[in-house]
Amino acid sequence: MNTKKIVIIEDEQLAAERLVILLKQYDPSIEIIKHLYSVEESIQWLSTNAHPDLLFLDIQLADGFCFDIFKQVNYSKPIIFTTAYHEYALDAFQLCSIDYLLKPVTAEALTKAMQKFIQLQSNFSVINYNQLSDFFDNASFKSRFLGKAGQRMFFVETSEVQFFQADDKIVYLVDKEGNKLTVDYTLDRLEGLLNPKEFFRLNRKYIARFSSIAQIKPYVNSRLKLLLRNGSKTEEVVLSRERVQEFKTWAEA
Repeated sequence: MNTKKIVIIEDEQLAAERLVILLKQYDPSIEIIKHLYSVEESIQWLSTNAHPDLLFLDIQLADGFCFDIFKQVNYSKPIIFTTAYHEYALDAFQLCSIDYLLKPVTAEALTKAMQKFIQLQSNFSVINYNQLSDFFDNASFKSRFLGKAGQRMFFVETSEVQFFQADDKIVYLVDKEGNKLTVDYTLDRLEGLLNPKEFFRLNRKYIARFSSIAQIKPYVNSRLKLLLRNGSKTEEVVLSRERVQEFKTWAEA
């Protein structure tokens, strides 16, 4: 049996490491030939190297959607997408890929995707991955949320949201006036509902809009301290060292 050569494009280090472990558990002979972190890096590498047998591709990278890769690279090999995306997009992934895996990826889901890849590999038809680019260029992200304050409920337009904050098992939405409402979503779920060009997952507790960031300060151990606008006040959030480069790439995109 030929060794399968795989490339992983994933901007979250822990997610990539988990994927490598699961792949090696599934088939120890698999060769991970490259781990890429961004759209820009992926374009450069795929433009100058032989394409792998299979590509694992995260939809949402720090410097944009992965589909921007296909606008500059003629890619025709099989892809398995990894995503936290909401349901409306899943049919598109199925039409234009071997399979998709919802994060966090499980061993069972990975095994099914790899079995599907093996079955289809010999008869794989060339796919125009730009179809997905066109689909997401026209996609609409969540436009409003239903928030709760005590016994009252309010609709909040996404354009009015400053940041989301998780406190234990409760997730709060904070709007531009500093109002704090609970919402029935986890931060992981919200990542798939929000436009990644506008919102960034800062850490386990915060997702913030770009315009909510009032100030950025250097912090100990190569970390960053961000001041988020919270009505007339600001809220301090520490960005971990592992997320700093990804954050800078996102902020400058």
